[in-house]
Amino acid sequence: MRIYDSRLWKAELEELIKHFPIISQLEGKTVLLTGATGLVCSAIIDVLIHYNETHVQKIGIVAAGRNKEHIDLRFSDYSQRDYFHFVHYDATSINNQINLSCDYIIHGASNASPNLFSQEPVETMMSNIIGTKCLLDYARDCSLKRMLYISSSEVYGVKTTEQPFGENEYGYIDLLKARSSYPMSKRAAETICVSYNYEYGVDTVIVRPGHIYGPTARKTDKRVSSSWVYDAAFGKNIIMKSDGSQIRSYCYCLDCASAILTVLLQGEPCRAYNISNPQSIISIKEMAEIITQTAGVSIIKDFPEESESVVFNPMINSSLDSTTLLLLGWKGLYDAERGFKATVEILKDMNLERIQ
Repeated sequence: MRIYDSRLWKAELEELIKHFPIISQLEGKTVLLTGATGLVCSAIIDVLIHYNETHVQKIGIVAAGRNKEHIDLRFSDYSQRDYFHFVHYDATSINNQINLSCDYIIHGASNASPNLFSQEPVETMMSNIIGTKCLLDYARDCSLKRMLYISSSEVYGVKTTEQPFGENEYGYIDLLKARSSYPMSKRAAETICVSYNYEYGVDTVIVRPGHIYGPTARKTDKRVSSSWVYDAAFGKNIIMKSDGSQIRSYCYCLDCASAILTVLLQGEPCRAYNISNPQSIISIKEMAEIITQTAGVSIIKDFPEESESVVFNPMINSSLDSTTLLLLGWKGLYDAERGFKATVEILKDMNLERIQ
């Protein structure tokens, strides 16, 4: 079963569109999205597809990626619609040729699974830096309306206070660790976006999502929130390899999608916006308890191997202050309990058949 065959997923897409009528501002416009089959941008594309399928006026969708077969498989028959287009894009290449015109870019292509940050630190850095520059050059030359860059809460680094990060608060990142390839290159990419605005007048805006989860994640996603919901949906106990005290800003994929579209259309240029649902700032242990209670499985505690602990996010508290986002009129629909319950139920509804 495909995700579009899930009645629960379709109902959620419909609910989101009803609560965020500003999406209609994209009618007649075209949006290019990189990282099109990833957890975040595939959810955005699902929202745009559902809007097109339920409205007369269409929104053009350009799905950018390295493999057209993967995009056709993920988006099913909708990838053959007149409003849907594919363009080849490799975030690690300097030879991308974007021959289609568009009005907006949402740039989400990046290594996002923690195990890759240490296994492929060079590729992680290059995809964030070179891939972003490629799109900014295109935006400069084609008079794009706006490019939105999807950064990360990891740009904040490590801090000792217990308060959520505001957009202008930064902590420590160890430059001499391969694991830092991700947050450091995300920081650099943000500065590149702002620099293109300053020097070339390219309209750029930045979002910093917290820990995003949902049924749009692949089964191969090694992020804890993704691997645990898949295990729970399979009826497996989840294994926690820490005390679970770390505080995170969790956000359901559709809340993240609506936040990104809100910032795309209403955010101020050269500003960064945290994406965090205030109702979902919880510890890893609390997340585990919600998932296990939803799925009827148990938490098994274990000790991490050295190869596993080296990829752990070093931030004890990576919670985010979402005040600037809320001031744009955005409000999340999913607290942690509803979001994780929906994820497990949709994965069960799909019989767990996902793109590998």
